[in-house]
Amino acid sequence: MTEQKNYKNTVNLPQTNFNMRANAVSREPELQQFWTKHKVYEELSEENPEELFILHDGPPYANGSLHMGHALNKILKDFINKYKLLKGNKISYTPGWDCHGLPIELKVLQSISSKERQNLSPLQLRYKAREFALKTQEKQAESFQRLGVWGDWHKPYLTMIPEYEAAQIGVFWNMFKKGYIYRGLKPVHWSPSSQTALAEAELEYPEGHVSRSIYTAFPIIHASEEIENILQNFLPSLGAVIWTTTPWTIPANLAVAVNPDIKYSVVEQTTNLCKYRYLVVAEDLVDKLSQMFETSLKVRATFLGSMLENTTYRHSLFDRECKIVIGGDYINTSSGTGLVHTAPGHGQEDYLVGQRYGLEILSPVDNKGVFTEEAGPFAGLNVLKDANEVIISKLKEEKVLIKEELYEHKYPYDWRTKKPTIFRATEQWFASVEGFRTYAIDAIKTVNWIPSQGINRITSMVNDRSDWCISRQRSWGVPIPVFYDQETNEVLLTQETIEHIQKIIAERGTDAWWEMSVKELLPEGKRQDHHRYRKGTDTMDVWFDSGSSWASVIKQNSKSKYPVDMYLEGSDQHRGWFQSSLLTSVAVNGVAPYKTVLTHGFVLDQKGRKMSKSLGNVISPDLIINGGNNKKKEPAYGADVLRLWVSSVDYSSDVLVGETIIKQVSDVYRKIRNTARFLLGNLHDFEPKKHTVSYAELPELDRYMLNRIAEVSKEVTDAFETYHFSNFYQAIQNFCIVDLSNFYLDIAKDRLYISSPNSFRRRSCQTVLFLAIESLSKMIAPVLCHMAEDIWQFLPYESSNNSVFEGGWVREMEELNQIELKTFWMNLRMIRNDINNVLELARQKKVIGSSLDAKIILHIKDSNFKQQLMKFDSQYTSLKDNYVDELRYFFLVSQVELVENLDQIESLEYQSESELFHIGVVKAEGEKCDRCWNYSTTVGSFIDDPTICDRCHSALSGRF
Repeated sequence: MTEQKNYKNTVNLPQTNFNMRANAVSREPELQQFWTKHKVYEELSEENPEELFILHDGPPYANGSLHMGHALNKILKDFINKYKLLKGNKISYTPGWDCHGLPIELKVLQSISSKERQNLSPLQLRYKAREFALKTQEKQAESFQRLGVWGDWHKPYLTMIPEYEAAQIGVFWNMFKKGYIYRGLKPVHWSPSSQTALAEAELEYPEGHVSRSIYTAFPIIHASEEIENILQNFLPSLGAVIWTTTPWTIPANLAVAVNPDIKYSVVEQTTNLCKYRYLVVAEDLVDKLSQMFETSLKVRATFLGSMLENTTYRHSLFDRECKIVIGGDYINTSSGTGLVHTAPGHGQEDYLVGQRYGLEILSPVDNKGVFTEEAGPFAGLNVLKDANEVIISKLKEEKVLIKEELYEHKYPYDWRTKKPTIFRATEQWFASVEGFRTYAIDAIKTVNWIPSQGINRITSMVNDRSDWCISRQRSWGVPIPVFYDQETNEVLLTQETIEHIQKIIAERGTDAWWEMSVKELLPEGKRQDHHRYRKGTDTMDVWFDSGSSWASVIKQNSKSKYPVDMYLEGSDQHRGWFQSSLLTSVAVNGVAPYKTVLTHGFVLDQKGRKMSKSLGNVISPDLIINGGNNKKKEPAYGADVLRLWVSSVDYSSDVLVGETIIKQVSDVYRKIRNTARFLLGNLHDFEPKKHTVSYAELPELDRYMLNRIAEVSKEVTDAFETYHFSNFYQAIQNFCIVDLSNFYLDIAKDRLYISSPNSFRRRSCQTVLFLAIESLSKMIAPVLCHMAEDIWQFLPYESSNNSVFEGGWVREMEELNQIELKTFWMNLRMIRNDINNVLELARQKKVIGSSLDAKIILHIKDSNFKQQLMKFDSQYTSLKDNYVDELRYFFLVSQVELVENLDQIESLEYQSESELFHIGVVKAEGEKCDRCWNYSTTVGSFIDDPTICDRCHSALSGRF
């Protein structure tokens, strides 16, 4: 009896050291060291042949660990930069950090004792702040690099380095000499908790703020000539009713404003609402106020608001006569009374109206939000704590308070201290946006905004914004480099003084402003008068710092270009960095600093909630990359999974992240990796120069797959060109799972494993695998940079490129765009899916085990499609190389029979029908081959190999 042979060693099984598991915690840093050692980024960014591409980095604050918003932002930037490098562009990407301002100052102050805080000089605070910012910046830089982000990490820009500060002072001077910067007394957002002025971008408007709102009346004492004949009948018991949500500003009231086009009425009240029998309110609000005041207000006279101008009233709480004035469109009848309490020292519209009428800018509140002596009996009260109560009580006592109610509305808070702000008039430095607003709006129109609605948002913000308050009352920042006359308080600021200070700062940094005397800071020609002057103590708004980055980072770089290609930040930067950069650049250069602006949303938890420590829903990039203490509950996914998540989301709106979401993305990551491993493993004996089969000689299935690779590479290219990275995610996922794993590679296993190693059917298949692995690794490189490099390092053949990034982007293969080929194979894939469904039914009923146990009976209804299929059936044609494109291999069954008569199928238990075909399943004929596991009637035909089929016998002899 002949001993049965073991054919296991005759099968061409995959061979590769490319690990199925990513081992990202250790492997990704190794790959990053490889890039560093071989200077991959440095050489490509400087030596690539195509034009320079500049994505200018917006500086995050150097005041804490990275959060998911940081990761989203920097990874998106890296996608673009790596794609540009692969496309052959030079790039310049200089990472930046915002190092000045209150966030860092607060961190420093919180780290020391209250006693040490009291004795801390401005200079000592600056030293500590610099040290803190530098340590934090270094930690953040390490974290960004762990994400796989490439850039000029050895030479980042910091807003606190001397060269940067000197360039920023140059921007300040250029704007000043053009008349765009001035010093003035006007109301600004003031933070009593921080004791400094704030920019709009430094405010937040939390939900749920409730104010004590009041309706109160001021007694009218004299009517203007135009309305005297109407109002004289109601004097002296006539009150002008106003509504305010800030009762503490009543002491600063200097006027009541009306809309000239609104009709107003004198109404009579008879229920002792206040001590005035007659009240002036907007006509349209009479019914609403009657309900509000729970009384009947009877109209006694009606007139236009314009007639009230210059009517005088007496302040309810002070011996002060004031006028009714004409306001603007901000006065309406949507709320209130139609008459607006006006305090020029405590509101923007109030200030503008006051300027027209020459009103005093009264602001009896100090830096801490406490009433000064100018507030008379209210001096010493804190306006955000106890002032409202006392003032409301006084109005009640004077019998002029009509009603008080709680009012929920949006109110500005200091975004750092999370405490309410106030409007307060102080002497500050301002950039006159009005002076160059038109130029800024025109510049906005030249920019490509992504998403497109970004143009509407920033246009509206620039149109509506008041002059920009650029001064801050802090120590840690760039000083506003001016001197003040000790007697007159006049400003000394000239080309000579600026150039001298700029030179000092370029050498020593802005600490010199605090370290050096006035005499040393003044230029030679002014030093004899040094005793006349004192140094200014204001520093510049940090948005002016970061908004000047184009001057230091771009303009001072001789290899650079201006405007840059792109700015990319969160959507909140329309009111922040995008805007401050635009305003400074337009004011100085006359153009926007960028050609394209791309914005992304915020990162929320998977339930759509903002991440916060109190909710316990904070997910950090480090947790995703390195895992938590319990690796089972919080596994280490590595940076590439985080990067793949970024590519999966629609960044144009807020994005969600959480344990379930990351797990789903990691599953996709693993499928892509396993696909790559299969490709690599089956190329272990393939030498491209020796074994590649020409396109003309490839079997049709292989040409179809090359066509799919070309289509996918075009989809991926379009995704990167248009910044729709989620299209990349979908295209690569479908390509690896649907096109390769579930279709082509499923079919290819037989050709790869069973064929003779050097057979045509195997080498042609390996040709496709070779092109697929190179294309796949390049296509995923901008996103899955570590995996792509890992794949490249395990290519089983020699490559002319040391790194995947050195080989350039995927070559366009337009010659593969064959419509007819695509249509046929899409139909065949559809049949294949239906066959799999029928096979599954037969498997469930135990008729067959694996699909190779089956024979498919196939009736094709469409004659053209049938003719195409017959090319792949040995019943009708002589197949090249015998077994390359046989139908049974496409469907993973042992036999396929094309039939004319439907009776052969309709009588079968397991069948399926569609518009194109009718399918039936029966048990395969013959015996099971020990080597390929296909059923064949030729098993037993060979004396030396009685348990294998004819094709396996041919394979072992090298013929198949």
